[in-house]
Amino acid sequence: MNREGLKKILNNYRTPFEEETSFINDFMALTDDPLAFSREREEGHFTASAWIVNKTRTHALLTHHRKLNRWLQLGGHADGNENLMEVAMTEAKEESGLISLKLVDTFIFDIDKHLIPANAKDQQHYHYDVRFLVEAAMDEPLTISEESKDLAWVSFETVPDVVNSNDSIIRMLEKTSKSELVY
Repeated sequence: MNREGLKKILNNYRTPFEEETSFINDFMALTDDPLAFSREREEGHFTASAWIVNKTRTHALLTHHRKLNRWLQLGGHADGNENLMEVAMTEAKEESGLISLKLVDTFIFDIDKHLIPANAKDQQHYHYDVRFLVEAAMDEPLTISEESKDLAWVSFETVPDVVNSNDSIIRMLEKTSKSELVY
């Protein structure tokens, strides 16, 4: 998937969630910006995430993000890579140490535009996060990266409490719970 591929997929992306629908035009417009996949675009840029679930769809792997001090899905900056699927898989591997990661589908699973607060290094900016559904084995050992305080497989029932009802994570949880996908 390159910039043009992403644009085509976004143009055809459909979701029953109003919030996601409201992001599509912003994502489409961003694909035209030469710096869209770079942190150099200080007002906001593309990121990619992996919503990692176990094969039986009962648990999700979450990271306790060091800088944001919140439980989130694994992912990160594109850093110039226009293949966001590849970015999501690389970030998932780097942030978890898992080798059993398997992309469930090449289609976008979810999109989210969220504000990242200013810190000592960066001004406040938006992340245009493109998310992919990924499976992994729960019995494989986890490796916590420098970007995380912790990693944990969290049961679907307790995810809302752990993520403090983060709407975008609840949306992915709802999509996964309703999903008929079993690979």
